[in-house]
Amino acid sequence: MATSSGNSSGSQLHNSGSEGDLQHVIDQRKRKRMQSNRESARRSRMRKQQHLDELTAQVAQLRKENGQILTSINITTQHYMNVEAENSVLKAQMAELSQRLDSLTEILNYINGNNNINSNNNGVFETEPAGQLLQTGSTAADHNSSFTMNPWNNLLYSNLPIMATADMLQY
Repeated sequence: MATSSGNSSGSQLHNSGSEGDLQHVIDQRKRKRMQSNRESARRSRMRKQQHLDELTAQVAQLRKENGQILTSINITTQHYMNVEAENSVLKAQMAELSQRLDSLTEILNYINGNNNINSNNNGVFETEPAGQLLQTGSTAADHNSSFTMNPWNNLLYSNLPIMATADMLQY
């Protein structure tokens, strides 16, 4: 009997040894898995941080582009406003010049219908036919005074701008 008890205690030792080895293997696997999980979590955090850095850089780049676009829009709007103002001025000038042309055309039509124009007098309007002034015995001085007395000849000077200085306009 003694031998059987010795055998049973030997198998218990053998079983506890293999249980210790098994426990050791399980613990080693756990540590290995924990280490692997830590490395995986560290890599995941690094990927997240890298992604966050990329997004932050992209936000900065997009803000910069938005600023450039806004600046471009402001410059274009200013150019548009300048062109609109210049266009308004040109339209006003065109209306004024059209009105002047209509007036001058009306005057020419009136003159051509009622008076003669001497082609040798450079656009000076005469109320008498050419040659009659000097045929009646009048002198060149009389001809000059006749020039200033004719109201149509004063139209040549009516389109000149009137200039005024600030000291002329006092309250």
